[in-house]
Amino acid sequence: MIALKQSKYKIGIVCYPTYGGSGVVATELGMALANKNHEVHFISYSQPFRLDVFSNKINFHEVSVPDYPLFEYIPYEHNLTAKLVDVVLHEKLNLLHVHYAIPHASAALSAKQILASKGIDLPIITTLHGTDITLLGKDKSFKSVIEFAINNSDAVTAVSQSLKKETLSSFNINKEIQVVPNFIDSNLYKFKIDEDLRRSFVSKEEKLVIHISNFRKVKRVQDVLKVFAKIREKIPSKLLLIGDGPERLEMEQLCRNLNLCESIRFIGKLKAVEKILSVSDLFLLPSATESFGLVALEAMASSVPVISSNSGGLPEVNLDGKTGFLLNVKDVDGMAEKSILLLKDNEKTDKLKKQGYKVLRFWEYDINNNPEKCLQKIIKAKKESRHEH
Repeated sequence: MIALKQSKYKIGIVCYPTYGGSGVVATELGMALANKNHEVHFISYSQPFRLDVFSNKINFHEVSVPDYPLFEYIPYEHNLTAKLVDVVLHEKLNLLHVHYAIPHASAALSAKQILASKGIDLPIITTLHGTDITLLGKDKSFKSVIEFAINNSDAVTAVSQSLKKETLSSFNINKEIQVVPNFIDSNLYKFKIDEDLRRSFVSKEEKLVIHISNFRKVKRVQDVLKVFAKIREKIPSKLLLIGDGPERLEMEQLCRNLNLCESIRFIGKLKAVEKILSVSDLFLLPSATESFGLVALEAMASSVPVISSNSGGLPEVNLDGKTGFLLNVKDVDGMAEKSILLLKDNEKTDKLKKQGYKVLRFWEYDINNNPEKCLQKIIKAKKESRHEH
């Protein structure tokens, strides 16, 4: 196998730049590869929110989307395809790593065909994160496009065994799917507890509960408030809600209906959640489905026990009784019961914190090595293919 450390590559990364696990992982991956002296080119409609470092090995190419009077709907995928072709041609990229089958892999494959007509063979890695499978995949009109994007990629990865299984059961796939779990750099979460920060949210007698998401319906954010209401009946506590999204208004209304607004703070979107996690006592994640649950991993890195649903890939991350507790989706009473148990029992909580961090070491993939192995495999296959011809 070719070792990437012996040769430096020009790698294009296509991802959503907004708040969410896929954008975080794609950005962290790109920065890690740049640290190993590879040249990385991010390609998206705006700069990824975690891309806040300066490096001569990191480049950003914005996909502009002009408002043509001819089109009722702006054709982003076509503009992305054109930008990919332009960047590959002028920056001499060696490969593309695209996150999500549609629109990114489908656009990359269109670019690949255009480049092939110019004598350029561009390898494409597609990473599946879940929304393209669990949500868009349920829309039959997308089925053929998703299948084409996956089957024609040079390599495909999924972020969990659960997502791989769902992909294979939902689509006609003839491409091998490798599971490369999401990862974090635990060094980012090694904070001493900032007592001043904690006291800005809770008193000495109160517990601090936290939830982080994009406030979409699939996150079941109303259940977070319902669980907290039951916690509040037994334990003095406050709830921090980090993020924003379409369910925000309904959450605010439920907050008023439950008469809990004085105990709940909507923080909004944050680029870095590490410091707030470090002063929290409990993390709630009652999602209807999660392909992986990166934010649960972030909580574990901060030594915060996790109460989550048992859907999708969450049981692969949050180990029941070891890093927190798993409950059925919609089981508000069960989640509240386990939350109260942890918040009352400091010894049990401390045990879960320590176990969570040990489990994290298993999940803490070297963000340079695992993705590089995938890149190595593709580059080797491509070179062998050329030799055969």
